[in-house]
Amino acid sequence: MKLEGRRESTNVEDRRGKKTVAAAGGIGIGGILIYLLISFLGGDPSQVMENLPQGNTTEVVEQDYSEVDVELMTFCKRILAGTEDVWDREFKKMGRTYQPPKMVIFSDAVNSGCGNATSASGPFYCSADETVYLDLEFFKSMKKQIGADGDFAYAYVIAHEVGHHVQNQLGILGQAHQQMAQYGRNTKQSNEVSVRLELQADFFAGVWAYNDNKLFGSLEDGDIEEALNAAAKIGDDYLQKQAYGRTMPETFNHGTSAQRSRWLKKGLTTGDVSQGDTFSPAYSQL
Repeated sequence: MKLEGRRESTNVEDRRGKKTVAAAGGIGIGGILIYLLISFLGGDPSQVMENLPQGNTTEVVEQDYSEVDVELMTFCKRILAGTEDVWDREFKKMGRTYQPPKMVIFSDAVNSGCGNATSASGPFYCSADETVYLDLEFFKSMKKQIGADGDFAYAYVIAHEVGHHVQNQLGILGQAHQQMAQYGRNTKQSNEVSVRLELQADFFAGVWAYNDNKLFGSLEDGDIEEALNAAAKIGDDYLQKQAYGRTMPETFNHGTSAQRSRWLKKGLTTGDVSQGDTFSPAYSQL
């Protein structure tokens, strides 16, 4: 991606120097890899949160950041700024006002408006405080753990989570969560609603990329392939085959590799918000 000279968002909070410490008890993080993979890019924090004991305290830890970390922080600020610019314009086209989300960069664990989470939860969006949460270590592990790498693949991660914020701003996220609550957690019907949410967030990520490129000429050769590869590697079917050697479609809650790639590509090629209705089609047609 061509990002040199781009502005940096001021809506980013760096909490890497702060550690959440439990006053009593604690949780284990071992054995989380497949949990992280299936949870990664999740839209419903309740499905990916780790509940920590109450009575936590915050400990400030002095840290020296590597050149890679500094570059990743700048990257995140520029990508978030790009989403702000694009979605502000898109909302104005709809006669609406876009209120951008905040982004919190953390390490190890974080306290959000949706509860406490560890890095094992992967990047997530919390609608309660309208904030995207991200541990930079996630980017570093993408290539090693799921075979996805590249700056546009990283941008897709951020844009997907911002896509959930767009859903929240449009009232879609709240309605979907109400519907999921009526069905009951982890039921087939609830999972299908979750898939629709995730695919639409993928589409919105594509819409952002299309319009960001239109505004700033940000995309380079190979960028789209990077994002599509990432989308394919986080499909429920791909991850389950890697983990269990088989698929369990009734448990899918993010969409298959083909679905995620298809909706991301649709956003990338059309740039048209109105074409991202993932709730009207029959589930089998997604």
